[in-house]
Amino acid sequence: MHTEQTIFQLDIGHVPDELAREMGELGFMQWMGGLPGDAGYIHEAVRAYEMARPFIASSPAVAVFCHLLVSSVAMSPAPLPIALPPRTRRGGAQARRMSL
Repeated sequence: MHTEQTIFQLDIGHVPDELAREMGELGFMQWMGGLPGDAGYIHEAVRAYEMARPFIASSPAVAVFCHLLVSSVAMSPAPLPIALPPRTRRGGAQARRMSL
């Protein structure tokens, strides 16, 4: 269930490259954090990729997410290039009201 939610949250259409990278990386971390402890990682990564693949062309954030899934399975054990986004003020309540 959490895989579907992660893909749904990432599939917001075209966004700037930097935002897509941040969202894809955060989505990957969210997806990994939601995996059950006894789940087979490769099986779950392939399953998540197959679920997300139809959205790659329409959503850059999903494309980043899929790239991280493929990289995590294909490469020998090594750190993935994932970083938390820099802390910035995003407008708070006023920005949320303006988006409605």
